Amino acid sequence: MSHTAHIPSHRKPRRSASKLAVRAGVAGGVLSTLAMAGTASASPSAEPLAETTLEMPVLDMDLGAEVSSAVTKAAENTRLAAVEGELTAQEESARTGAAAEAKQAKEEAQKKADAEKKAEAEKKAKAEADRKAEAERSARGSERTSLKSASAPQGTGTVSAPATGSAAAIVNFARAQVGKAYVMGGTGPSSFDCSGLVQAAYRQAGISLPRMSQAQSSAGTSVSLNALQPGDILYWGSKGSAYHVAIYVGGGKFVGAQNPSTGIVERNLSYDKPTGAVRVL
Repeated sequence: MSHTAHIPSHRKPRRSASKLAVRAGVAGGVLSTLAMAGTASASPSAEPLAETTLEMPVLDMDLGAEVSSAVTKAAENTRLAAVEGELTAQEESARTGAAAEAKQAKEEAQKKADAEKKAEAEKKAKAEADRKAEAERSARGSERTSLKSASAPQGTGTVSAPATGSAAAIVNFARAQVGKAYVMGGTGPSSFDCSGLVQAAYRQAGISLPRMSQAQSSAGTSVSLNALQPGDILYWGSKGSAYHVAIYVGGGKFVGAQNPSTGIVERNLSYDKPTGAVRVL
């Protein structure tokens, strides 16, 4: 066969550029082989070649698909990296936000505790101020009462001249017994009942009184409670049948053996206002 013999063509569907390049290289190699064969057939001594049909080999290499797969994989890796980065950023943002909220909550709780502590301190301070103010008012009231009593006319029973002579002896003895026990029938020296105390006090002035409160309440001259003097005998009940007696010591006060619970005490007349009084001195 001549080197110009027809070579059948086998068409394939269009391939990618990479595959065409490979096929072009193969075709070039085949054509070179045919050229060499043609030269040999031109020689007179050469024998005719049998008619041969050459078919170009097909190289099944889809490089474009591999490149596309690699690009797709790289793009997917990039997308996954971006997603992971976004998640990391969101987690960091969440941690930062949680820390900020926790800090704010702590600050608010501290402010509330400080406010409550301040309110409690102010409340205590106000209570203490009220207590001091009340004490000052009471003290001023006592001072006004004392000043009023000091300026009261003689003989009102609220204030009287200091006890002297026999009256002083009676008053001083009675006050010296304050705090001792009350014992029914007691005449001293460690305990007294009401009439036992009055009898013992008058004994200091050299005056002998009856033992019982009924007789003591009528032992002297009756006097008004507004004209009392130190040493006067106070009584409770009717004159001549009194059930209790005590000694007026001046300044609107008396000393008496009250009862087993209180013993011998010094009290204001307002503590237990007497029924009447008698003056023995």
